[in-house]
Amino acid sequence: MSTNNHKVTWHTHYALLILAIIYIFNYIDRLLVSILIEPIKLEFGVSDTLIGLLSGVAFALFYTVFGLPFSRLADRIGRKPVVAMACIAWSLMTMLCGVATSFAMLLLFRIGVAVGEAGGSAPSVAMISDLYPANQRSRALAVFLMGPALGAVFGLGAGGWIAEMYGWRWAFIIIGAPGVLLGLILALTVRAPTRTASDASLPQESFAKTVRSLTRTPSYLLIVTAGSVAAIAGYAIGTWNPSFLIRSHGLSLKEAGILMGLGGGMMSVVGTLACGWFTDRMVNKDTGWQLGTALLGTVISIPFGLLFFLWPAGTAFMLGEIAVPTAFFFYLGFAFFGTWWTVPCFGSMSHLFPAHKLAQGTAIFFMGITLLGVGLGPLVVGILSDFFTLTIGSEALRYALASTIGLLAITCICFAYAIPRYRQQVATPADSIATQTATA
Repeated sequence: MSTNNHKVTWHTHYALLILAIIYIFNYIDRLLVSILIEPIKLEFGVSDTLIGLLSGVAFALFYTVFGLPFSRLADRIGRKPVVAMACIAWSLMTMLCGVATSFAMLLLFRIGVAVGEAGGSAPSVAMISDLYPANQRSRALAVFLMGPALGAVFGLGAGGWIAEMYGWRWAFIIIGAPGVLLGLILALTVRAPTRTASDASLPQESFAKTVRSLTRTPSYLLIVTAGSVAAIAGYAIGTWNPSFLIRSHGLSLKEAGILMGLGGGMMSVVGTLACGWFTDRMVNKDTGWQLGTALLGTVISIPFGLLFFLWPAGTAFMLGEIAVPTAFFFYLGFAFFGTWWTVPCFGSMSHLFPAHKLAQGTAIFFMGITLLGVGLGPLVVGILSDFFTLTIGSEALRYALASTIGLLAITCICFAYAIPRYRQQVATPADSIATQTATA
């Protein structure tokens, strides 16, 4: 298990703040393509399937390939330098997307974003686990994991506004620039936890042996599977929702970005924080609630998601000049509970693995949710949308997105099976678990 010998001070909270802001820009850069789908399609004349390739498979494959090696490096040399360099790299690549002169060049630069982001997320989670004691970890991770939600707020809202005012290229350039500065701030001003003598003296396992010991850990594969399947639905919805509001509810690019960013994004922020608070509170009573909250939130999110996509077009009220669809109220509920699988899953890693394997264990989880979520989610919806167009016509995207909600039932089943296994492992001494995984 990950341990923490550092006293929590303002330096600790400052480090969390910088990591959280970096993660926000990580997701701003990642999600920016979703609000720019329509102008990119118009300029390069590509299909929904190719857009799914751009925002999904191409990104996911390279993120997955580089994720574990970067996390292995972070476990060896420290989390901070890896995260700082990764942040600078993906931010520069995002800016370059704005100067792409062809779809192939844009695809190449998006691959560069993926390689850079592969070195950011898992080492950041491991660094936060090093900084905070176990009884504060879910709340600390909840602050960090607001990144996707706040990334949606600023990325979709600001991205849509910049694209409408100045063109989609400037959206990439302007939004990518701050990340370069953030990487430098992290490197120069944040105090990272120092490695203990016992950590430094541990023998370095081979890559294959480390992966075997991680994947043979009880409950771990179920957690990875649950998160990966949830991510398929999550990334598909996050990528295609603006286009759904444009095509099925008649909103403009800017209006869709404002609703998805401010409305859905802020509800996700509140939901993530509520999940972190609720998880820490309930785990004090029963360790099984570390995953029980993930199961609870996912179950509640399913009907909200189905109602959002299947509710007919119609205006609930006017928000200034924006005609807010009635269906959007259901999305607010989905946004609140749909993030509840994230905090418990990441928090569970810090209880399952020792510090010198934590970034690698977290990286495998990120690899699963990225390869399947980012990789398959947007692509599957793009393929289904193109297929349904032949029979359904303009409402094809609505039913393509509704189809992905059913996948969350698989996530619920995995969490239900993982809870007793996780509870048993947390109650078992770490040395016993290490022996089991080493000799299995």
